[in-house]
Amino acid sequence: MSQFTFLQAEFPAVYESANKAFSAVYPDPRTACFYARRALELTVNWLYQYDNSLELPYHDNLSALIHEPTFKTLVGEAVFNKTRVIIKLGNQAVHSPKPIPVNDAINAVREFFHVAYWLAHTYGRSSKPEPGLTFNPEALPKTAPVPKQTIEQLQKLETQLRERDEKLSTLLADKNALDEELKRLRAEIAAAKKASTTQPDTHDYSEAQTRDIFIDLLLKEAGWTLDQSRDREFEVTGMPNASGEGFVDYVLWGDDGKPLAIVEAKRTRNDPRIGQQQAKLYADCLETQFGQRPIIFYSNGYEHWLWDNTNYPPRQVQGFYKKTELELLVQRRTTRKSLAEATIKPSIAERYYQTRAIRRITEAFETDKDRKALIVMATGAGKTRTAIALVEMLMRCNWVKRALFLADRVALVNQAINVFKKHLPDAAPVNLVTEKDTEGRVFACTYPTMMGLIDDTRDGQRRFGAGHFDLIIIDEAHRSVFQKYRTIFNYFDSLLLGLTATPKDEIDRNTYGLFDLENGVPTDAYQLEDAVNDGFLVPPKAVSVPLKFQRQGINYDELSEAEREEWDALEWDDEGNAPERVEAEAVNKWLFNQDTVDKVLAHLMTRGLKVAGGDRLGKTIIFAKNQDHANFIGERFNLNYPHFKGGAMRFCEVGQKKCDR
Repeated sequence: MSQFTFLQAEFPAVYESANKAFSAVYPDPRTACFYARRALELTVNWLYQYDNSLELPYHDNLSALIHEPTFKTLVGEAVFNKTRVIIKLGNQAVHSPKPIPVNDAINAVREFFHVAYWLAHTYGRSSKPEPGLTFNPEALPKTAPVPKQTIEQLQKLETQLRERDEKLSTLLADKNALDEELKRLRAEIAAAKKASTTQPDTHDYSEAQTRDIFIDLLLKEAGWTLDQSRDREFEVTGMPNASGEGFVDYVLWGDDGKPLAIVEAKRTRNDPRIGQQQAKLYADCLETQFGQRPIIFYSNGYEHWLWDNTNYPPRQVQGFYKKTELELLVQRRTTRKSLAEATIKPSIAERYYQTRAIRRITEAFETDKDRKALIVMATGAGKTRTAIALVEMLMRCNWVKRALFLADRVALVNQAINVFKKHLPDAAPVNLVTEKDTEGRVFACTYPTMMGLIDDTRDGQRRFGAGHFDLIIIDEAHRSVFQKYRTIFNYFDSLLLGLTATPKDEIDRNTYGLFDLENGVPTDAYQLEDAVNDGFLVPPKAVSVPLKFQRQGINYDELSEAEREEWDALEWDDEGNAPERVEAEAVNKWLFNQDTVDKVLAHLMTRGLKVAGGDRLGKTIIFAKNQDHANFIGERFNLNYPHFKGGAMRFCEVGQKKCDR
């Protein structure tokens, strides 16, 4: 009998997948891991659908859903860590051609058993699982009535199931529009959840076991097979205790037989930093024995710290380094050149403010041991070229092997790649938007594309390890980028450089905080007024366009019959009342006047700034009231200037970016 029968009455869909996972552990471990993850996916979707305390994140994939802060708060650390284990084992089953061990399948099903217990205990209305209920691996069936599933079959099944599932983003787009049945169920479930708080949860969630499984999985993702006896519990001598002996939880070895890193595992409920001193003593012993000081990691399974105490203080990381990445860290202790003594390549950046910015960045990295920097530089002053000159210098001095340039639009990525190819061709620049499998030393990518590539695995290993990039450059760094794509910056353990044209006094306090800087004090700044005074840029010039509606507003009595019909057709309020007048500042809120838009466009096309000897309109941006207004302007342009419509050049393009200023 399945050990998930307590789910059957109230969570039938979750039960079905959990039971399939339970039945397949021994006969088909790959399928068992797949269905354990599927059961988790259904559980998480159920929680977001019925628990009002959860906030839908920017993405609604499974990883984003479990990392949403409200979800982590709801389920607690013990259950949250189990969800991460299940996802990793399920991903390996679907994406790694390597055989899936039976033990991995047992772990996946056991971990989901704990998640299922928490679900039923917290939300069960008609019945609760028995307080003493435990997972019994002896009850797992040794045979199955169905043949094994191949990895191709599981990938196809995964696609079919996702297409069938209702999108949370669509379902929860408007919580006020939920149907009455869903509202009733939410109320019932909220009551059951409240009642469950009066019944203490005495279930043993086996957190130490989860920690060990998760650390093993993270190490395997980084390419550490952990198949030698000295990889775990390695004995060292010289410890300051009565016996002088100690046992290192994990030692990660180089090909030369020397230790590259150690991992000290602490209890899940403890701050892993309590293991810092013990890990240092282990590193001391290994350095004495092998003549090489290892990099230090300490972890409690969900929080990990890296300490290379020859260069930096400890810092939090999201995972473990691959062997080649650790070898590079150790090697740089002796081969890194001084940035203060290095020259800046004048063919890339030669203006005084560009070289000043590079010097201040390198001083922050080398002297102050900072790992983040923020540069404010006016648009047109050469932010990208400054960044390229910095990358060239850091590569030449062996501080950076691979760099990543991130932007929010494909056009900016293409532009950056072209400039990198021109000034740094030896770095083999790669556009990850179009060349996802190409290798190089400089990569450029949009934020959404990189969000997907972070989880990309090859033969069970992540393509991009936590230490893959030594430097990440953020184009137009501001708070909204970090809010949406914080996962990228949390995952990669790299130096971080932010570029922005926003005046330093208008950058919000949170952005400065993200770069560990004092409010209003970027690493370096070269603003528009400086560039104008130096003669590198010209000041903006305002051109007034005489438009009656925008200046005086609209009176109903002054409209033509056709305009009055359009006015009357608008939905002004819920009762259908129409005003007699609209003030100037509210015109575009209610009425997108064709004549007004056409006049502005005509003024732009005839009197706008021309380039190429006066033959072509220069780059121009039109700010609209809202997205509907922007779409309306685009439609009017295409109607008025059809000879510019379409084609490779895309003369007029409607964007969707909001402006904070």
